[in-house]
Amino acid sequence: QVQLVESGGGLVQPGGSLRLSCAASGSIVSIYHMAWYRQAPGKQRELVAAITSGASTNYADSVKGRFTISRDNAKNTVYLRMNNLKPEDTAVYYCNAYRIAISGLQYDYWGQGTQVTVSS
Repeated sequence: QVQLVESGGGLVQPGGSLRLSCAASGSIVSIYHMAWYRQAPGKQRELVAAITSGASTNYADSVKGRFTISRDNAKNTVYLRMNNLKPEDTAVYYCNAYRIAISGLQYDYWGQGTQVTVSS
């Protein structure tokens, strides 16, 4: 069973920066598609950024140019660097690991979430 543990959330002023970390319990970061999602109060969970096993990345339009997803295979950790934060970035941020095996089995794991609050 894979475990994902997020950290790095907190309270930051508009225009500030944070770096979220997602530590995986196994050596999965290099072979799973890893992603960050967020969910604001009263809203659906949405994809923020993703990095494939081949290191391709994609971002939600709302965060392009401000957020960067990266991974450290040796540390089994995925990061989300968030710059120029805005109040609308306030949400619980979740780490996700996803893979479809050759057998067709799907593996989908979630972390417990970390709160990011952007406010003056």
